[in-house]
Amino acid sequence: NRFSTECFKSCFLYPEEKILELGYPRNDLLYGADRNERAIKIKEKLGIPLDKKIVLYAPTWRDDDYYGPGQYKFELPLDLEMMKQLKNEYFFVLRTHYFIADHLNISAEDADFVSDQSRYNDIGELYLISDILITDYSSVFFDFANLRRPILFYVYDLEKYAGILRGFYFDMTTGCPGPLLKTNEEILDALRNIGAIEAEYADKYRDFCNKFCYLDDGHASERVVKTIFGL
Repeated sequence: NRFSTECFKSCFLYPEEKILELGYPRNDLLYGADRNERAIKIKEKLGIPLDKKIVLYAPTWRDDDYYGPGQYKFELPLDLEMMKQLKNEYFFVLRTHYFIADHLNISAEDADFVSDQSRYNDIGELYLISDILITDYSSVFFDFANLRRPILFYVYDLEKYAGILRGFYFDMTTGCPGPLLKTNEEILDALRNIGAIEAEYADKYRDFCNKFCYLDDGHASERVVKTIFGL
């Protein structure tokens, strides 16, 4: 999209004439007419309940938390013990960055309300089965927004990440289509009142999609093929 083009131009000096603004082919499955049926099959395959709302927690990694070069540490910021209060209504799916995908250790006693799918091969299918996304600074929310489902931002280290670790191309403080939450207590409260949050952020969510998702319509792959092969 246009936002991505400007980032590639300014940050990587990539020539605009080599950029095709045609949408993201990876998001085509989010618009499939069979997406509901497909979601049921994915849940059945992964052993995820059909009678609960699915919360996908997909955080990014942290540059400063490591054992050595290329060896990153990870402690789950989401307090699963606290989230157990919601187990009658919600089921949690965890999807960490591939740099830290081997660092989660979910106990057998938690298997009835949480599943680690960090090694699942297609995160797009995890979007399909999820009713709510919790993330931080990962780009996953740009893709998930195509589903128009609630997004919560768990940004407990926002100031550090913005000022010291990496910074942003995107203004997290004003542009996010969901609330910025700093504590597990706030996450818990947001999940309990998700309908109110949807209503509160409806206008901002619409504006976000108009800016970042306007080229995603289920036909991006078709446009790419036709453009590249001159069809």
